[in-house]
Amino acid sequence: MMAPTHDLIIIGAGPAGMSAALHAAALGLKTLLLDEQSHPGGQIYRNVTQVPPRVAAVLGPDYRHGRSLAERLQQCGVDYRRGALVWEITEDLVVTFQQDERSSRVRARQIIAATGAMERPSPVPGWTLPGVLNAGAAQIAMKTSASVPQGPVVLAGAGPLLLLVACQLLEAGAEVAAVVQTAPRENLRRALRHLPAALGAPHYLIKGLKMLWRLRRAGVPLYQGASELRIEGEHQVQQVQFNIGPQRHTLAAKVVLLHHGVVPNTQLSRQLRLDHQWDAINLCWTPVVDAGGQTSLPGLRIAGDGAAIAGARAAEPAGVIAAAHAALAVGKIDAPTCAASVREAQAKRDRHLRIRPFLDALYRPPQWLAQPPDEAIVCRCEEVTAGQIREMARLGCQGPNQTKFFSRCGMGPCQGRMCGLTVTQMLAQALHKSPEEVGAYHIRTPLKPIALASLAALADTEPLAPE
Repeated sequence: MMAPTHDLIIIGAGPAGMSAALHAAALGLKTLLLDEQSHPGGQIYRNVTQVPPRVAAVLGPDYRHGRSLAERLQQCGVDYRRGALVWEITEDLVVTFQQDERSSRVRARQIIAATGAMERPSPVPGWTLPGVLNAGAAQIAMKTSASVPQGPVVLAGAGPLLLLVACQLLEAGAEVAAVVQTAPRENLRRALRHLPAALGAPHYLIKGLKMLWRLRRAGVPLYQGASELRIEGEHQVQQVQFNIGPQRHTLAAKVVLLHHGVVPNTQLSRQLRLDHQWDAINLCWTPVVDAGGQTSLPGLRIAGDGAAIAGARAAEPAGVIAAAHAALAVGKIDAPTCAASVREAQAKRDRHLRIRPFLDALYRPPQWLAQPPDEAIVCRCEEVTAGQIREMARLGCQGPNQTKFFSRCGMGPCQGRMCGLTVTQMLAQALHKSPEEVGAYHIRTPLKPIALASLAALADTEPLAPE
């Protein structure tokens, strides 16, 4: 067995990963931080140390908050490897990653996966047309290249990010034609019972009201309770259609930004066959973790939105908590020191979590999203339609992994990342089973495509030495 090269390996340099690395360094752990991006920040704080001031001003104070975290990371002495694509973790905590087109292996006594969240797929008819993007992709374009979409932009879906991106695009000078919200109207009634707890986090409520006011002040039409969403165009987006009650609406658009909330990125935890549970409120899978982020694999912890969606500000203290428990596990600190170390972080995290039940109820995705029309493409990699998935169920397909034999659905480069949730939900309905009974795709190594030369280089690779 490979000897440990580090006390702790952290995967991902978003808010949870950066915070975990900072705390681990302070506790004296020999720590390696691996991140796929060229600069720290993750998706939420992407490029935060490099972005021009005018773009940072457009993106707002919540984005700029990440700069101090990223700057502290680069000064704390942690072994931080940029451009490091983790493509395998084994049960004995060996991590294989690719950097500069060469793969290396390292092993730690503890691992913290801080791989964050991904946007929920929105498999509506026309979502594969040129000009259709996730709302998060428009944000990434602003953060990395200061670019904004040209022409009428329609944003459609549900979730706070939809409003945030609409406001950011307005500030950047884009033509925001409309915001079409698909959250069912009854969501508001369900959310109101969580309002008293949400008042304990007034910053989030005020921020949401300000965004709505900004859109209304700019004259942006806001449609509520939309259903039967469809995007149409010959060779690119031309219009968006949807229903509000019995009335059909059509909006001209050159760009459509879709967003139906974010879900934990479970590719890594699925590759390790960790225990997962179905979240019936947020309609997604979450890994089973304890208060210290410990999963069903001893030594492997998950911190931040990869464990459950709570937002960037809650992910920071989650990183501290996971790092403290990792230090306890390797004997760097004792139990009283660990408890003292996490007390403040837990209180901070709890404050940010007060808003979650309200937001989760308010922006719960509509049921129709997971039951697209037969012609809608569900698996983008292999171009498998919703009708084909229903036909597979009629032919006896009992779970997502069987769809690979029937149609190659889920066998593309993303390994079901873009279709997995939808396939599980569609099969569950067709088979009259729960999502837990239907299950999820098995994820295999490599987690992402890698070069054969990188794989071959492992034969000549010595254990990674600290920089």
